[in-house]
Amino acid sequence: MDTAGASPTPGTPFESLYAEAKQLLAYSANQLRVVTEQFREAHRRVLDEWHGMRDRLTELPVGRDAATDRERAALAGRIDLLTAALGGHQGTQEKLELAVHTLESAWLFLERGEAAEPSTAEEGRLPAALQMRVLQSEEAERSRLAREVHDGPAQALSNAIFQVDYIERVLDTDSAAARTELRYLRDRLRRELADVRTFISQLRPPQLDRLGLEGAVRDVAEGIANAPELTVDLDFQAPPGSLGEAEQLAVLQVAREALQNVHKHAHATRATVATRIADGDWRLEVRDDGRGFDPGALADRGRRSFGVGLMRERAELIGARLEIESNLGGGTRVRLTIPSGEGGEREDA
Repeated sequence: MDTAGASPTPGTPFESLYAEAKQLLAYSANQLRVVTEQFREAHRRVLDEWHGMRDRLTELPVGRDAATDRERAALAGRIDLLTAALGGHQGTQEKLELAVHTLESAWLFLERGEAAEPSTAEEGRLPAALQMRVLQSEEAERSRLAREVHDGPAQALSNAIFQVDYIERVLDTDSAAARTELRYLRDRLRRELADVRTFISQLRPPQLDRLGLEGAVRDVAEGIANAPELTVDLDFQAPPGSLGEAEQLAVLQVAREALQNVHKHAHATRATVATRIADGDWRLEVRDDGRGFDPGALADRGRRSFGVGLMRERAELIGARLEIESNLGGGTRVRLTIPSGEGGEREDA
């Protein structure tokens, strides 16, 4: 008889310890549930504050005097900061809710034995530890996008508002200046529209079942290559069909993050995205001829620097290996290696 999931024998000292363990789990779950609800309520209060600030900004007259303009600028800055913070709070709330669920599941397992152990196959859920890793990755991605939207389109739109205010003031007295400002404003908004479209593509990447892995990577590369100073070459040699859906998604995400780094930080003129089979493993490589960096200095800045932490997490979630090689003035090479699993399952091309 299998007794691996049996409770301690009544009347033994282990029974009281087992009961204490259940009480501790129940207490922890209840306390964490209370804290999670408090966090949810605090999030609602901050959200209400954000709406109030937006309403106040709408009510403030435009161009009435310098003091009002300064108040509008300060209020717009606070709104931008709260917008970014609210995105991060949402991710933290999801982590707290998952932690409550994990504690409750652990209590049920002790209380009812093996029959109550959470079954990922029956419930269609990932293991709790993996769920947490996924949520951490999603939260980091959400925070990164929030920072980029705050520093990019949000700031540009705030500047555009003040530019419109100026145009409104000079429209009747200096039409030539107003027309010049309108041209500048049009060009600015066109640039920011392109950035917004890039953010949207990151939030909703090209569907792999529609474009395929190579088509999706090509779509990302073409978007990056719109910068006139950068050329992106593609060299696909590994069959994408040998990868599972989760692996293909990770390859796409790592390729996109690596290319974004090339575009924003490398000062490169040429980048290459290549896939191949090496020693039976499936490999993605993104390299550039840019200025490179000191990996040691990058480590000191934290795992999130230049999205390295995000790429590593995506690799770890599928059991892959991520390697980054770089030298000052010598370019950078990002390599994602996905083990074949079964020996000889993938043949070298």
